[in-house]
Amino acid sequence: MKRTLAALTLAATAASVLATGIASAADPIVIKFSHVVAENTPKGLAANKFKELVAERMGDKVVVEVYPNSQLFGDDKVLEAMQLGDVQLAAPALSKFSRYTDELALYDLPFLFEDLDAVDRFQQSDKGQAMMESMKKKGLIGLGYLHNGMKQLSSSKPLRVPEDASGLKFRIMSSDVLEAQFEAVGATPLKKPFSEVFTLLQTKAIDGQENTWSNIYSKKFFEVQPYITESNHGLLDYLVVTSAEFWSGLPDDVRTELKAALDESVAYGNEIARSKADEDRQLIIESKRSEVIELTPEERAQWVQMMKPVWKKFEKEIGAELIDAAYAANQD
Repeated sequence: MKRTLAALTLAATAASVLATGIASAADPIVIKFSHVVAENTPKGLAANKFKELVAERMGDKVVVEVYPNSQLFGDDKVLEAMQLGDVQLAAPALSKFSRYTDELALYDLPFLFEDLDAVDRFQQSDKGQAMMESMKKKGLIGLGYLHNGMKQLSSSKPLRVPEDASGLKFRIMSSDVLEAQFEAVGATPLKKPFSEVFTLLQTKAIDGQENTWSNIYSKKFFEVQPYITESNHGLLDYLVVTSAEFWSGLPDDVRTELKAALDESVAYGNEIARSKADEDRQLIIESKRSEVIELTPEERAQWVQMMKPVWKKFEKEIGAELIDAAYAANQD
């Protein structure tokens, strides 16, 4: 009887272990995608598109959970959280990666790219793609570039030539390149959180800021800034990033399918970013709350001349060859 009982116990234990193994094998891979913007933005729409495509193509094998509006983490904390395994995907602004690599500071250089077409040509080139691997030794891998758009200058006074910016205070992201950019025209750059920009402009604690048409419109900066100079002087892009450990640990077929879905989602978001920039620019003009100043070629050339020395200042950290390759992308 004792032997029979022992045998039954052993059999039950084996069955339990087997059942647990089967259940574990069937458990989906959960991907938490954290970002800081609203769901109706290009980045938010791209994240939701990725979630939809994965559900459609991979069924219960992989589940994507999207957390917008900093519900999980802000851009300043999300990369640390990713390295701890608390989140698997994020898309911070390129300026947020300065702690992990010097190369991505390239995208903050003023007047490096003529337009988004040039940006696309460089980002899809071998060098542009290789930059996404520049943080691999620190545990992060870039998976795709997401556009917001080209940056414009808004201000409390008209800005036509660089001298007009002298003595003014401009809000910037935490970037040494952007700091040097405004110092080059005699302005004072102030590193402040994006969430504070409207109040700082409204109370005249700062004189101006740089941003895309989409951000200027959606955050209502145009309502408290009487002038916007269409400078297209810089780029605001994001990098979809993941943990190197998480990405390499995925089964090959799953990784391949996820990358295909992500590439499609990024392309979708980038098309929205392009059309939204044009639409929001027109809405600002129609509001008549802010005057849009279009620079003449001669005026723009003065801005380029004053700011271009910033390239040389950061040439050693970023790499002269990389800067040359990016600039060459302006040649269609």
